[in-house]
Amino acid sequence: MDAISGSSDLGQQQFLELLVTQLKNQDPLEPVEQTEFISQLAQFSVVEGVETLNLQFDDMLRLQQLTEGAQLVGRTVEFISPITGETVQAPVQEARVLDGRMMLTAGTDVVPLDQVLAVVDSTEASG
Repeated sequence: MDAISGSSDLGQQQFLELLVTQLKNQDPLEPVEQTEFISQLAQFSVVEGVETLNLQFDDMLRLQQLTEGAQLVGRTVEFISPITGETVQAPVQEARVLDGRMMLTAGTDVVPLDQVLAVVDSTEASG
């Protein structure tokens, strides 16, 4: 929440500075129309709302990635090892989001989720 309020406060501060500058520099004989002023306030409100939504979507995406990864912990997956290049089957010990990507620790490898070829039935993996 701090990130959201911090971003909003900064945006609001910038808007107020711009508004004060605009009012200081306007022609006193032709002041800003009330409708133009209201339009600027509405535009600011929309931009602020979009910024808040973007932050919330980022949080939702991270939660979705963690949920998908958590469902694989303890399951056996098949993937191409980034170390050996061979197809490997190993149980997933950990799921972690790194740089926006879901990474799985399986055996001795750390594998991006998009490199998993299959989730293997545990009876099939042991046989």
